[in-house]
Amino acid sequence: MAHSHGHTPAAWTGVLIAFVGFCVASVFTVMAQPAGVIAGLVLLLLAAVVGGIMSAMGLGQSKSKGMTAEQARAHKQQHDEARRTHEPHAKAHS
Repeated sequence: MAHSHGHTPAAWTGVLIAFVGFCVASVFTVMAQPAGVIAGLVLLLLAAVVGGIMSAMGLGQSKSKGMTAEQARAHKQQHDEARRTHEPHAKAHS
């Protein structure tokens, strides 16, 4: 896990909005008010959108913290190739 996992303005903003949305939906669920529950659920969706937009604007965790999709594919290819080249060797010693 990355050292700065989740410690970004995008993450904090998204979590804060989601927390408020969860609280609103919960309170209105207990009060049996469907319109309030829907408003809370809309806030939950808004949290994902705002967090995603802020991350795209560069306020999220940088890609250099982990592997990009291309690096992950290259790593998997190397791993698969290593398994294929060592497989006959492993069977010979079985």
